[in-house]
Amino acid sequence: MAHIGKRIAKAREGVERTKLYPLGEAIKMVRERAKAKFDESVEIAMNLGVDPKHADQMVRGVVNLPNGTGRVLRVAVFARGPKADEAKAAGADVVGAEDLVTTVQGGVIEFDRCIATPDMMPLVGRLGKVLGPRGMMPNPKVGTVTMDVAAAVKASKGGAVEFRVEKAGIVQGTVGKASFDEGKLVENIKAFVDAVAKAKPAGSKGTYIQRIALSSTQGPGVKIDVGSVGAQQQ
Repeated sequence: MAHIGKRIAKAREGVERTKLYPLGEAIKMVRERAKAKFDESVEIAMNLGVDPKHADQMVRGVVNLPNGTGRVLRVAVFARGPKADEAKAAGADVVGAEDLVTTVQGGVIEFDRCIATPDMMPLVGRLGKVLGPRGMMPNPKVGTVTMDVAAAVKASKGGAVEFRVEKAGIVQGTVGKASFDEGKLVENIKAFVDAVAKAKPAGSKGTYIQRIALSSTQGPGVKIDVGSVGAQQQ
């Protein structure tokens, strides 16, 4: 049996593993247990009634959190000419074309999110094996393949969070920082859950949103009463 450290054991005190807590109470418990020396992120995990192995049950999308994530993202844009200038003016951290492709192929990835204009995708497609496993490949479904690069950069910098269901039918994402007040976290969490609910695929049968849990970066998971988030389960 794995040894549980004193800090983890202390954080787990008062958290019943099988109990479903109202959203407000769950947020309070997560914030109280975020004792790291840095401002821990607040993470959400949602178990969905889907099987991602089937194309008609894939869940993917993007949500603009009303209060941001509390994290400053580094954004790269693959674009040329005026569109490259627009990206730079909007605050993109890295902008380039063939030169940026070569840099990424060399293993240098100094960004957290990637945006591309449609004409750049034949080039960017070469980076699938590098960016794909990191979840960074630009995709028109989540607004990262677009001619409106300025809006995409501003959205990424302002709190846009991409989500994609994993093999086990789980969607995860960052919904803020432990330093956020309860009201801001409530708004962000509801926005995230609502976006996932709206992304329900046609192939999903039965209960769609099955379980929701919150945790801080180094804290224990706290299960939430799905009904307290206002989510549609069917």
